[in-house]
Amino acid sequence: MYIRNSFRTSILGLVAVGLPVTLAAPAGGYPIDCAILLCLAGGFPASAECSAAHAEMLRRITPWPIDPPVQFWRCPMGGTVGLSRNFGEPSPEIRKYRDGIEVWQLSKRTTNSSGGRESEAYTVRSFYDAAGTFQSGSVDPLTVPPWIDDKVRIHTGTTLVSDFGSFDAILMRHHNNQGEPSYEWIRY
Repeated sequence: MYIRNSFRTSILGLVAVGLPVTLAAPAGGYPIDCAILLCLAGGFPASAECSAAHAEMLRRITPWPIDPPVQFWRCPMGGTVGLSRNFGEPSPEIRKYRDGIEVWQLSKRTTNSSGGRESEAYTVRSFYDAAGTFQSGSVDPLTVPPWIDDKVRIHTGTTLVSDFGSFDAILMRHHNNQGEPSYEWIRY
């Protein structure tokens, strides 16, 4: 009790004689999209902030509706990203991260009947276009990039066009500051 009263008396005494007293202000919050962008660039290193950013990015893409994983217009970063939904003209570094993000919604159903085995696959690609708008469109399963079928095979033991297997998944690819890709596979 004496120490607390003594501290209070000392602070009040310093204020009374006009000496400046600086008390630490609580740390302010940060826009989650800035954290996503910074952590994405670093490959999502282990930290509380990057874990929260990673979780938010995954929440946005699973499963419906698929939202933009990084909402660049919410992260001013000193004005370099662009403050509008149209992004203006982001820096080349920001464009590199933005253009490296692809989200694929993958669905496959295989059924057996007296007529034989039937398999149907659906793929939808979501990406940022050159203007920075997050768009989605169907893609023929026969024309998906080879890396997609590689990831499907790793996670399901089948491919999109084989006669076996059923699954629903989201597959996202993004790149770090070294250009190395990372993949997120989420089954639902």
